[in-house]
Amino acid sequence: MKPGLLIVLVALSLGACRSRESRLPVEHVTLKGATVVDNGLLAWSASDIQELFTGMLRDSRRFELLEEGKRAKGAWSFSLELPFTRESLKDGGTYTFAEVGASLSLERRGPESVQRYQVVGIGEVRVEGKQPEARRKALREALRRALAQVAEAASLQMVAADRDDAALLIDLQSQDERVREFALRVLADRRNPAAAPLLIRQLQEEDAQTVRQAIGALVEMKARAAVPALIELVKDREIGFVQEVVFAIGEIGGTEAEAYLFTVAQGHDQPDVQAAAQQALDTLYAAHKLATPEARGTDRAEH
Repeated sequence: MKPGLLIVLVALSLGACRSRESRLPVEHVTLKGATVVDNGLLAWSASDIQELFTGMLRDSRRFELLEEGKRAKGAWSFSLELPFTRESLKDGGTYTFAEVGASLSLERRGPESVQRYQVVGIGEVRVEGKQPEARRKALREALRRALAQVAEAASLQMVAADRDDAALLIDLQSQDERVREFALRVLADRRNPAAAPLLIRQLQEEDAQTVRQAIGALVEMKARAAVPALIELVKDREIGFVQEVVFAIGEIGGTEAEAYLFTVAQGHDQPDVQAAAQQALDTLYAAHKLATPEARGTDRAEH
């Protein structure tokens, strides 16, 4: 064999090995939700949708779908849900649009913890006719687009989950908004202090889901630096949201949180908010009491 040809074959072989090694392992792909199980608009069964999605995962060459019963270190499980399939008018126009939402939950169980993330996608296609066939065609194409979005997002999230903190901090400067978002999620999950300022900034976003996710991450991190921003956040908000934030402040804890909850519990003009603040304060006091050395010693003595 000629030396040049041998070099090419070796290079191709090594490239193929690296390609296989870089694929992201997936153990299970399951579907859930009524929109998947019984959907007259799509006229596809759950097995049809699952076959479509798994086919897209394979064709992307980013994922390795493991055979049933096979296990691999670092493998993930997927759970797909379709929150909605619908038709809607846009800005009073004459055309309707087929819209399909997809939500994909990612889970990976490690020896000491479980990683969980969620990615979403929305497919939109104009309906080119009033016949049932035209509507169904548009909805199915919207589904494909939504699934393509969650597959792409899942690969980015899974890659971020495997990166170390130093690399993720660099990713926070990426020009790609998705890379920044997924890096921030992982840093928050690891309670890296660098995530807190960015999450606090997200509290000012207009999207309610983004704000709630930021609040949840700050609570998980016990980020006391977020308490002033959370207090500011409840101004002129509806009671239900204020109660959510009050409980979040209680979960974070700290001197500033305690002082705020005491003030609200004593003097807020809404009884429901007062009650929420008192409940959060009681929980905070109980947790503080259990954390003291005296309480731990008493607990040991009783058992």
